[in-house]
Amino acid sequence: MSAKPIPRLLLTNDDGGRAEGLKVLEQIAHELSDDVWVVAPEFDQSGTSHSINVHTPLRVYSSDERHHYVRGTPSDCVLFALGHLLKDQPPSLILSGVNRGANLSEAIAYSGTVGAAMTGMLFGVPSIALSLAFRQPECVRWETVLRIAPALVLELYQRGWPQDVCLNLNFPDLPADAIRGVSFTVPARGVISGVKIDSRIDTRDQPYHWIGFEYSAKHIDDPRTDIACLREGKISVTPLRFERDLSGEWDRLWEGLDHCLRN
Repeated sequence: MSAKPIPRLLLTNDDGGRAEGLKVLEQIAHELSDDVWVVAPEFDQSGTSHSINVHTPLRVYSSDERHHYVRGTPSDCVLFALGHLLKDQPPSLILSGVNRGANLSEAIAYSGTVGAAMTGMLFGVPSIALSLAFRQPECVRWETVLRIAPALVLELYQRGWPQDVCLNLNFPDLPADAIRGVSFTVPARGVISGVKIDSRIDTRDQPYHWIGFEYSAKHIDDPRTDIACLREGKISVTPLRFERDLSGEWDRLWEGLDHCLRN
């Protein structure tokens, strides 16, 4: 059992087992627990959302008892840990990240970092995704997360939150001393403005394609959103549920659908 405040921590990510953000996350975790387990993808799995492998077996490579690297997705890693490695003593908290780049608004739907946290939540384990925004790839401010995240994660853990919710944390691209606060936020809509396909030809004259998105957030001005929060130099904490919001008027859609059974 851990003498530190969190009994057992499970760490994963979507940037892969060699990612700098995972090393940062492990430093954070060791400030909070004496019982830290790393189960992360062997390779980069960005954009895999909640996906799992059902057509190929999971290959797992272990460097020691508490460091395991899975040839699979972030959700595969969480399921392998909960269903096998830590089956008899589940983690008290799952931390996913620290992602190199923000996971905001509509991009949340595709994020493997968030997908891992969502998977943990679905199996009843409190889970937090952590991501760090950056403007220049050669200047990612890992020290900001290292300084702030341990106290913030512990405070959130001790306060608790509903079992059907995971938390998505995003840190702005600022030095720790310049962070202006922490805000609870909601995802913005309309940030993805289009699909970008980069088509190329390989060495055998066969076509292949890279897929990506075009983003535009200048029009997002709702102060409740994660976009506005980072713009103001604050850390965004977005509660996420698996259930999607279905509030609204649906009578026009479902009224009279029974007549389809008579055709």
